[in-house]
Amino acid sequence: MNGNDDTADVIRVHVTVSGLVQGVGFRYCTVDQARRIGLGGWVRNRFDGSVEVEAQGSRADVARLLSWLKVGPQWARVEHVDVREIPAERGGRGSAFRVQPDR
Repeated sequence: MNGNDDTADVIRVHVTVSGLVQGVGFRYCTVDQARRIGLGGWVRNRFDGSVEVEAQGSRADVARLLSWLKVGPQWARVEHVDVREIPAERGGRGSAFRVQPDR
């Protein structure tokens, strides 16, 4: 397998998670999960009570995070997950996953 095969599989998704997802450690657990998987991107609380996530990496790795987001940490109660694929950023999988300011 060459490097071109590796970068061809890179996707980026924008995700909105709603339910009881604020005040339960959702953002920090998302950062932990994404870093363990090796994804780039960010997570933040939204003023409407949802959590917003952008994640970039291989299709398989992004799918792993999406599976986790549907459940979240033990204190969360996820009601809905909206996923939209968006154009990947240059630089492949991304190098960092972080919490961004609320919006």
